[in-house]
Amino acid sequence: MLEVSGLAKKFDTLIVFDGLDLTVPPEGFTVIIGPSGCGKSTLFDVLTGVVPRDEGVISWQGKPLEHLGNTAAYMQQKDLLLPWLPLMDNALLPVKVGGIGMTRGRAEALALFERLGLQGFESYLPGKISGGMRQRCALVRTLMFDRDLVLLDEPLSALDAITRSRLQSLLLMLQSEFGKSILMITHDIEEATLLADQLLVVSPLPMGIQEHYTLSQPKPRRIDDPSLLRIKTHVLSRLKKNGA
Repeated sequence: MLEVSGLAKKFDTLIVFDGLDLTVPPEGFTVIIGPSGCGKSTLFDVLTGVVPRDEGVISWQGKPLEHLGNTAAYMQQKDLLLPWLPLMDNALLPVKVGGIGMTRGRAEALALFERLGLQGFESYLPGKISGGMRQRCALVRTLMFDRDLVLLDEPLSALDAITRSRLQSLLLMLQSEFGKSILMITHDIEEATLLADQLLVVSPLPMGIQEHYTLSQPKPRRIDDPSLLRIKTHVLSRLKKNGA
């Protein structure tokens, strides 16, 4: 379980959040949705130690940590693949810095390439494949970190609708088959209701949690599920009031 309590961060006089609390249950899929510029990405920067927090406690599995930089796998909106390295070498970067052994790591990566539809593209450079394939490779790299906690900062926002739908299924695989605890940021309400077990709607600056939904509908879900449509309509109304 990830627990964040009393988290505070400001830049000069700009208060990003002050006293933020949130919990990500074990093997749960928690999604944060809110207006642009409300501090969602700054939250991930603080959680991973990219920028220091001013106050608050970050705990993972009951143990307070300075940050999650060495605890969580972090997948961002941009795939951040190194353009001069083939896909397999990009996927194996966590192995090179982690120490599980290259033979074992390559075998695991090959299995994931096959599972995610990348088999046969191991030697391709990132510039020679589609955006969806690059994100799938980034997902393999995320899994190769072998961390129980995964942070996702709008990893699908730059993709077309069909590719996005396919990769949403792969994100669910992180939870259902790999047993990951997931904290994700998105601007897409439909995506949030399809993926989340816990949906947190946050306010404009200073960012705080305005609404909390527990979604217990079985996955995969249908976008025309009446209960999800009601949540989607209400959240959209809230976001419009917040200036999203």
